[in-house]
Order: sequence, then structure tokens, then C-alpha cells
Amino acid sequence: MSRIAYIDGVYQPMDLPGILVEDRGYQFADGVYEVCAIRNGKLLDETRHLDRLDYSLQALNIPMPMSRAALKQVMRETLRRNRVSDGILYMQVSRGVAPREHMYDADLKPVLVITARPIAAERRAQIMRKGISAISVPDQRWARCDIKSISLLPNVLARQSARNAKVQEAWQIDGQGMVTEGAATNAWIVDAKGVLRTRPADHEILNGIVRQVLLDCVAELGLKFAEKPFSLSEALAAKECFSTASTMSVFPVVKLDGQKIGSGKPGPVAKALSVAYDTVEQEVF
Repeated sequence: MSRIAYIDGVYQPMDLPGILVEDRGYQFADGVYEVCAIRNGKLLDETRHLDRLDYSLQALNIPMPMSRAALKQVMRETLRRNRVSDGILYMQVSRGVAPREHMYDADLKPVLVITARPIAAERRAQIMRKGISAISVPDQRWARCDIKSISLLPNVLARQSARNAKVQEAWQIDGQGMVTEGAATNAWIVDAKGVLRTRPADHEILNGIVRQVLLDCVAELGLKFAEKPFSLSEALAAKECFSTASTMSVFPVVKLDGQKIGSGKPGPVAKALSVAYDTVEQEVF
């Protein structure tokens, strides 16, 4: 069965043409996106995702394409038509369609695209059991990484570097040697003193949804915690490293730049946070 996409007011098979050539998302990467996890046929952390979508749109002066209530209906209908039980729902809003010109008219009508696809639930469990490997790469992104922009070329190149190195993720390093975040994930460590650390949610990183949920769980778990940047050398000397993202929640990083992290296996803090996140997820449903 062909996957179904919602494209600017129409549900249609994804193999049919649907985006106009002069869509500013296509011409300029002038737009934003969100990726929601689907668990047991339902959307996870929907409100947080819609809040962040609204934040990104406001930062770029792009209006919401419809009311939040209407958007929720379209999201659910796209999910229903694609019959996805476990996977992701992708939403993209571009500024709209206009003759190619860097400047834009304020009254452009934004274009909304929504798709859904499955991801095997077993893959999450396997990652939690075995962990992943990562490399470090220079952070070459723009200065507003807090906006979930569809302009992802530096992330694409970082992730491809990881693939070429036969690992699963790339942690990006700023000009001061500090870890910002992964190419598609937030980055965390349990440092040599046993303190859980992740970078503050400033303009240098995206404030990840799983990151937000886990910050709410830290106090309940009694973990020593600091929103404090950490260097690549601190990550390499850490007891644990892990990444978080909506697609897979918690990804233990057991090897970084070819060096074993801690015991070389998923650590107790990553495991505890994964369980805590799953508990929150189950309470929502």
C-alpha cells in the first residue's frame, strides 16, 4: 500500500507529485518541521511538539497554517490513513509559494505537509541493550539551532560522516572544543564525578522533547545534575554518554571516536532514564 501524505489541504499517495517548484521550502529551506513519535497508534508528547512548532514559526515570522485543533485533526487523519502503530509522524511548514526572490511578502500562505511511517519497536529495544557508537565532527551550523529549521545540510553532512565511519551518530563540537549536540540528537554525559550533564537549551542546541521530559524525571530519580556544557575530552573520560531524540528516546553511546566509554556497555543512568521515559509514556496513554 502506498503511503499517504497530507499536502496543502489534500491527502494523496506519496508517489504522486505534490510540491510546487517555487515553494520556498524547496528553494530556500525556508520552513520548519517537527517529528512526533507514534506509540501504539498514538502520538507521543503532542502538546510539547506543537508548542515547539509554534515557537519555531514565530521565530521566523511564519503564521500557523491552521488552528491547533484543526492541525491535530489532520495529524490524526494522516496517522489513520497510514495505519502506523509504532513509528514517526513528520510535519513540515514552509513559508509558502512565490516567485524566487530572497525577500518575501508577509501575506504568503504557508504550506503544510504531514507524513507518517513505521519504525520497528524492536529497534529501540536493541539500541538500549547494545548502545551505539559515535564520532565527533566540527559544528558547522548556523547561530539559531533552537529553531527546528528544515535547513539541515550541516546535519546531513555530519550524519553522513558517521555513516562513512560505520557508526550511528555524530556529536558536534564547537570552536571552543565543547560538545553542542548530535547531528539528530541531544547529547548527555555522566561525568567523572558522577554528575549528569547536558548543555543548556540556548541558541546553540535544539530543546529536544525527550530532553524536556527527562529533565522533569531527574529530580525524582535523585540524580546529581547540571545543565552545563561539557568538552569532548570530558565526554571521552565520562562514566556514561548517551543521546536522546523522539525517534528512539534514549541512545546509550558506548564508543566515541573509537574509544570505549565507561564499561563499553549501556550504563545505569541511561537505563534508568529510559525506564523513566517509558513510564511517562505509558502514563500518557
